[in-house]
Amino acid sequence: QVQLEESGGGLVQAGGSLRLSCAASGRTFSNYAMGWFRRAPGKEREFVAGISRSGFSTEHADSVKGRFTISRDNAKNTVSLQMNSLKPEDTAVYYCAAGRFGGGSSGSSYDYWGQGTQVTVSS
Repeated sequence: QVQLEESGGGLVQAGGSLRLSCAASGRTFSNYAMGWFRRAPGKEREFVAGISRSGFSTEHADSVKGRFTISRDNAKNTVSLQMNSLKPEDTAVYYCAAGRFGGGSSGSSYDYWGQGTQVTVSS
């Protein structure tokens, strides 16, 4: 089992920045690819960003490319999402996920999920 706990969400004005963090515990963190997903009210969950076990490979959704950056620290068992130039359409609950044998943009590739943290961007 892997336990994931997100933090760092909040209310920010459009154009502002937030940094989300996800702390992992329970298993060897570096064995898991990690991802961030989000779900906006009335919408389906969507992929935001993913990072490989080593951290050398990353992937970002087109909607956040150039504004968001995923990173990880295997020594601290954390994965982060730096979000800059936030837009009202980024408002959502953001979820951290861990995948033992997968990763990437498909939610089905992830085995464990956090409870989520709310990000609200005001216009």
